[in-house]
Amino acid sequence: MSEIVLEVKNLSVEFQTEDQCVKAVNSISFQLNKGETLGIVGESGSGKSVTSLSVMRLIPNPPGKITEGEILFFNNSESGINLLALPEKKMRKHRGKDISMIFQEPMTSLNPVYRCGKQITEIIQLHQKLSKKQAKARTIELFNEVMLPRPEEIFKAYPHQLSGGQKQRVMIAMAISCNPSILIADEPTTALDVTVQKNIIELLKSLQEKYNMGIIFITHDLGIIAEIANRVLVMYKGNIVEQGLVSEIFKNPQHPYTKGLLACRPPLDKRLRLLPTVSDFLKVDDHGNQIDTGLSINNFINGLTLSDEERNQNLSSIYSEKPILNLENICKYYPLSTSIFKKRNYLKACDEINFEIFEGETLGLVGESGCGKTTLGRTILRLIEPTSGKITYKDNDVTKLSSSKLRKLRKEIQIIFQDPYSSLNPRITIGRAILEPMKVHGLYKNDKTRKLKVIELMERVGLTEAQFNRYPHEFSGGQRQRIVIARTLAVEPKFIICDESVSALDVSVQAQVLNLLNELKHERKFTYLFISHDLSVVKFMSDRIVVMKDGRIQEIGDADQIYYSPTTDYTRSLIEAIPKGL
Repeated sequence: MSEIVLEVKNLSVEFQTEDQCVKAVNSISFQLNKGETLGIVGESGSGKSVTSLSVMRLIPNPPGKITEGEILFFNNSESGINLLALPEKKMRKHRGKDISMIFQEPMTSLNPVYRCGKQITEIIQLHQKLSKKQAKARTIELFNEVMLPRPEEIFKAYPHQLSGGQKQRVMIAMAISCNPSILIADEPTTALDVTVQKNIIELLKSLQEKYNMGIIFITHDLGIIAEIANRVLVMYKGNIVEQGLVSEIFKNPQHPYTKGLLACRPPLDKRLRLLPTVSDFLKVDDHGNQIDTGLSINNFINGLTLSDEERNQNLSSIYSEKPILNLENICKYYPLSTSIFKKRNYLKACDEINFEIFEGETLGLVGESGCGKTTLGRTILRLIEPTSGKITYKDNDVTKLSSSKLRKLRKEIQIIFQDPYSSLNPRITIGRAILEPMKVHGLYKNDKTRKLKVIELMERVGLTEAQFNRYPHEFSGGQRQRIVIARTLAVEPKFIICDESVSALDVSVQAQVLNLLNELKHERKFTYLFISHDLSVVKFMSDRIVVMKDGRIQEIGDADQIYYSPTTDYTRSLIEAIPKGL
């Protein structure tokens, strides 16, 4: 019989805003057993993270408040300790020691002014009463356990000196430093490379086996849940709409929301015209009532499948024209610091890059973090100056253009950045942010005409006129990405670079944005350079794919051919790391 380590009973959490009270979690109940992984899945705003923060007693009050329920922790106690009834001083003894958490964004969770080693030794000394020397030895041991390279060096390193995957491993080392009974992992693999994501999942599995921890694994991606969890809870608007064994939920989902989440991830075994979304399976009327559309996942997806004949016709049309962009021997080198007596070394971010892009084509650019994808995308726009090589756009040598001509060119070549929040000015309303590029490039007669055009663009990307005067912080991640797309469209470009533009979005929102990009491509005959580390997304979007590693091209070819018949071991490793589901 399984031994329960945590039981949540009728938990409700509310947040008070300026004008209303929002119920983030609505009377949910579940159990976690020792040595078990419980997956909690749902979109942003479903209540996943609020649930985990409630277990840790980290809900900020105000504005948040746990209004009812019990959270029972069974730590060698048959009756269980109600964590919600403990004074803060006693709760502090459990937090970090018995119940630990890996937060979603390691850079904001690690203190940037302290070395990584010190941040972990501090916790060990606090909870285990070890000496400074013993705590350091334990930290080095933990760094080895989570497979960090050069543990002694990383002990002395600051967070900004590590890659995303390394920072996440430091967070995991910190979380398991006191051998907790429960480990809560809140989106620990979001925006990580698929290979790093696979390694993190395997690492958590091995640590769980070693320490017999109960793990609560929170994500928006059911594909990852299939790789790690035993049971799964599906949350929607603060409620648990479905729960059960992962195998049962995947093979026979009952709730339309679960069906939508399962369907909206790009399939790997077929090519679709567009991706299903949650709204195809679950409608919400004006009164907030949920309506099951009754669609079958398989029947619906089969109806969206693109035939080989149709695809070949599209490709023949694209490749009958001449290329719109051509890269010849593009290099971008960064000098590395060295002494005056040694020959200077260089980091080769992009090294001898050659390829062309045809008008109306989507060329996928895939590879792990640090392979040079983003550097190449920005070099094409000359936001970064190339070290050498030639970039030709419509017979113009971009590398030789003057500042004024380059400014005109940027009307035709636009970029959608990875993080929509940091690429929007927080002090400017979104309407003004979309209107401003029109003004800079002298489009339309006056601001009145421009405003009408902005409203038209907003409606095209799924926003409303009523949102014109709102600020970026008032929107969700998916909405902010739509704002950035509208701003990109404002200057009527021909060529768009999408730099990891959907990597941090919920799979359901990601499906909507990818569909929107494809619709706009066909409507306006756009050409895309689509940069991502997620091969399943790149395969869905792209006609051809370029695979990069360490600044060099590994292979280039038809998207389906590269997926089904990769020619390099590196590409095979990327494909094998994609969560396949059940």
